[in-house]
Amino acid sequence: MSNITRRDPLDDLFRGFFVRPVEYAGAPVESPQMRVDVKEANDAYQVHAELPGIKKEDIHVHIDGPVVSISAERKQEKEVKEGERVLRTERYFGEVSRSFQLGADVDEAKASAKFNDGVLELTLPKKAPAQSKRLVIE
Repeated sequence: MSNITRRDPLDDLFRGFFVRPVEYAGAPVESPQMRVDVKEANDAYQVHAELPGIKKEDIHVHIDGPVVSISAERKQEKEVKEGERVLRTERYFGEVSRSFQLGADVDEAKASAKFNDGVLELTLPKKAPAQSKRLVIE
């Protein structure tokens, strides 16, 4: 019973009449999400993250054991020429971040990152598991 939504029949009728897109006040503006693919091999993880329109200087990757955090910021260029006025802006500016936990600790010293054509590619080698050592009692 708590999921009751309010509908306006005129709203549904007028939605299809306009050729130009019309922004409705009820529709929230969502920030874009970072799309991530994670693949596992025997000795490493491969991560591909889509970050279109972001400069590589504005991307930060943090590794803490098995937890990987990627954050990026797209800055807004405020270049308005004389006599020009902005009618509509749909591009998102701001910060986006993503964190996920892998199945094994990552060897930060051997990790590498490349950024090409809006795709961040991380190679995250797995840390060798600690060898158990038998203690001799004297």
